[in-house]
Amino acid sequence: MTVVEEMKQKVLSGEWITREDAVRLTGAPLEELTGAADEIRQRGCQSGFDICTIVNGKCGKCSEDCKYCAQSVHYQTACSDSYPLLSTKELVEGARHNKEQNVLRYSIVTSGRALSDREVDQVCESIRAIREEVGIEVCVSFGLLKEEQFRKIYEAGGTRAHCNLETSERFFKEICTTHSYQDKLETLKAAKRAGLSVCSGGILGLGETMEDRIDMVLTARELGVKSIPVNVLNPIPGTPFEHRRVLTNEEVCRCVAVFRFLIPDASIRLAGGRGLLGDQGEACFKSGANAAISGDMLTTAGINMETDMELLTRLGFEVKLLND
Repeated sequence: MTVVEEMKQKVLSGEWITREDAVRLTGAPLEELTGAADEIRQRGCQSGFDICTIVNGKCGKCSEDCKYCAQSVHYQTACSDSYPLLSTKELVEGARHNKEQNVLRYSIVTSGRALSDREVDQVCESIRAIREEVGIEVCVSFGLLKEEQFRKIYEAGGTRAHCNLETSERFFKEICTTHSYQDKLETLKAAKRAGLSVCSGGILGLGETMEDRIDMVLTARELGVKSIPVNVLNPIPGTPFEHRRVLTNEEVCRCVAVFRFLIPDASIRLAGGRGLLGDQGEACFKSGANAAISGDMLTTAGINMETDMELLTRLGFEVKLLND
């Protein structure tokens, strides 16, 4: 019995695979690995596919020094846009536009370490208006908020909070020094205590090892995360990571497949950098991925909803909310 078959039977019988198991999988033949991951995805999630969009609700002048980010004040990049929190009218209009395209989740993302209490109150008004006037699910990515702030968001109608781990705890200090991995963990725990579901993954291609990627997903698993964004680094000129090598489609498929073994019932969500893969993520959607962010990212172009819907229909997926 191959290691892939051994691990697949372990997962399908309801057992968690270990870190050591996952490391063994990383050297398996790609076609066998991705085929087994897709089988696990079908067993755990059937044909469901969770799709969302993001809106850049507050842009630029971020105090944090994340080495991949075009919005950080620490780097000189072509991202010159900077504006405060969007108004309720603007956010409602964006939500309505997305609902008309059959998007199920609308995520408001803001730059900066964390929104202030005043900004949280303002955006809670927007969330209430979106829920009342549009009826779309609202997710938030507002930085390192406290439990009482998340509670306000939950009471306003927000359903999910996003805070990426980005990488493993071991490697995190190599990509950011202005906040810690522990800050990330505390943010996710606070959101859960406030009643929100949580979304947390990371970026592939920062210079991390395969073991770092596995450790990141294991941490997410320990936290009960069931929505795992998988970003592929788009090296942005002016950032410290501008010369990082872009990962190949095969490398990303291998990561997605191993992640599926680790969390068989999760929404493994292709996010930023999907356009770098050349096939708009199709191979990854055959390797265990079953969710995506559609449309433009925060500072880079994405893939439009119409194109995504055509692809998902062809692959036999059914767009629906997962893991709520």
